[in-house]
Amino acid sequence: MLTAKLIDNIWATRKSDLLNGYKLMLVEVIGGGANEGQRLVAIDTISAGIGDRILVSLGTAARRMIGDDSVPVDAAIVGIIDEDCEF
Repeated sequence: MLTAKLIDNIWATRKSDLLNGYKLMLVEVIGGGANEGQRLVAIDTISAGIGDRILVSLGTAARRMIGDDSVPVDAAIVGIIDEDCEF
């Protein structure tokens, strides 16, 4: 799972029929580490807003979030970060 910031919507004029009904979003990885600044396309499963800090699930876990392993998805927005906690 990654922390990221929701950057923008992605509009696709043509896409797999299996993706119909899913909102595609551009996200940027935050929080340090080797992946910081990397951008990904993710489906939005929770109606997050542009500018939100979010949690992104990858791979099989992303497909499980939508309940269908046949959908060609590798990243899914699964949470909105309200505040950071220090441990």
